[in-house]
Amino acid sequence: MKLSKRFPLNALRVFEAAARLGSFTRAGEELGMTQTAVSYQIKLLEETTGEPLFLRRPRQILLTEAGEQLAPKVAEAFAMLQEAMASISGDAETTLHIHSTPTFASQWLARHIGTFQLKHPKIAVRLATSASIIDFAREPADIAIRVGRGNWPGLRAHMLMKMHFTPMLSPALAATIGGVHEPADLLKLRIIDAGDPWWVQWFQEAGVADPGLQGRPRSRLGAQSFEASAAIAGQGVAVLTPEFYADDLASGQLIQPFDLLSTDGSDYWIAYPENRRHTLRIRAFRDWILGEFGMPLE
Repeated sequence: MKLSKRFPLNALRVFEAAARLGSFTRAGEELGMTQTAVSYQIKLLEETTGEPLFLRRPRQILLTEAGEQLAPKVAEAFAMLQEAMASISGDAETTLHIHSTPTFASQWLARHIGTFQLKHPKIAVRLATSASIIDFAREPADIAIRVGRGNWPGLRAHMLMKMHFTPMLSPALAATIGGVHEPADLLKLRIIDAGDPWWVQWFQEAGVADPGLQGRPRSRLGAQSFEASAAIAGQGVAVLTPEFYADDLASGQLIQPFDLLSTDGSDYWIAYPENRRHTLRIRAFRDWILGEFGMPLE
């Protein structure tokens, strides 16, 4: 693919929006242009490159192979230009948008983010929480804290911590059955979220092949932190990540009756768009949080 010496910058801007949003109509809405104007700019860019960049289908556009090659480079270029302009105007590092799972946000991030803000006082932090995986192209986020294996296309990811799980409960609840001495004792108590696959895996690894959880209520509280609160209140046994509840264990509000820790291969990661890896506020947060977890910097 060869570009002419005069780059059609407006056409590249339109292309970046259309590729990111997957729609000429939505690109026009974002840029304040008609769909006809968007189509014209895309056609102009295609004439400049000598390659088709989109496959036009009814109510759908798809990037061609040439479009797939061009899109991330154009997005990165515009991100760098935007950052450069912001630094000149004094608006750089204004707001960092973080998207996190509810449990990580409440059990770790909320307790440590003040350290980051003291280190970077010019960066305001906006935190949103959800158990769903966000689409960076459609939602306002710079960085996401995710659970998974770190293999998200188009994103750069860094592991923060291994995610283990094990049963935990209040000592008062354990006392109602004379204490928890073997894994099967837990089945004498209410199991919080018996439909969680973590329970089946942990019991199997603990030597309880058929814990008989199928007939138990499968209530879902929506986040591990809520299940932990229920366990602290003596409402049942929860399967939790003990690293998040060190204070509750130390204070005696929770007990971890067994040393067995299980993992399903998913861990906690930070992730951000590959084409925004040079954005200063993203780099600042990435370096800070990796340092907090003792993980190596790139």
